[in-house]
Amino acid sequence: MSLIHFTKYQGTGNDFIIIDNSSGQIQNISLETIKKLCDRRFGIGADGLILLEKSITSDFNMNYFNSDGTKSFCGNGSRCAVHFANRLGLISNETKFEAIDGVHFASIFDKDISIQMHSVSKIDNLKNDFVLNTGSPHFVKISEDISSKHIREFGKSIRYSDDFSKEGINVNLMNLLGENLIEIATYERGVEDETLSCGTGATACAIILNELTPIEGSRSVNVNVKGGQLTVNYNYNDGNYSNISLSGPAIPVFNGTIEI
Repeated sequence: MSLIHFTKYQGTGNDFIIIDNSSGQIQNISLETIKKLCDRRFGIGADGLILLEKSITSDFNMNYFNSDGTKSFCGNGSRCAVHFANRLGLISNETKFEAIDGVHFASIFDKDISIQMHSVSKIDNLKNDFVLNTGSPHFVKISEDISSKHIREFGKSIRYSDDFSKEGINVNLMNLLGENLIEIATYERGVEDETLSCGTGATACAIILNELTPIEGSRSVNVNVKGGQLTVNYNYNDGNYSNISLSGPAIPVFNGTIEI
């Protein structure tokens, strides 16, 4: 057993355990340990676990695990990891970091962290529902009902359907509130429940807004999630979304130690 220091973070209600693993003290962390740490009754409790690790080509590597131990890219987790790295003194107000889907750039603006997402060009329209990948795969449905009951029931029906059960998919319900304002609810694979926020989901839904009401050039979309508000900026030209950024708060909640 080792005593590990951690910091609990939340980004618009999407919460994470972050550990400075730059010394490499944690090697080959087990699924059992990840699930135990993220358990809200018998552990610290979180939507995911982040190990901040050394990188040869970037300022740091964000090694992200969902609460069930699976790996994916996480937008809000990335923003929290950037804030954590800044607190450790590893970076200043701008950084380049590695994640499972490649290299990302990020900037710190007071309390908000903005990360650059990868470009998106492939969007599948399934009878007015949409599937796209914004670092993680997402299914988007337009709906005025974004209640927890609806997103849990609908999310499970899509995530465990024949089309998506093998690889899994995140599921979003999106309600249109204005020209550049939407509200969403997200069912996340790997958590297998609704989360209060999903960064890659907010990005996916902001892009789908432009599929419904196209605007060439730059666009800034405010996304109301159940844990607060995120902002997604992008440029749209000839079917391609580039210069995508996800911005919002990243807040440390508490520090602690735990034996693993």
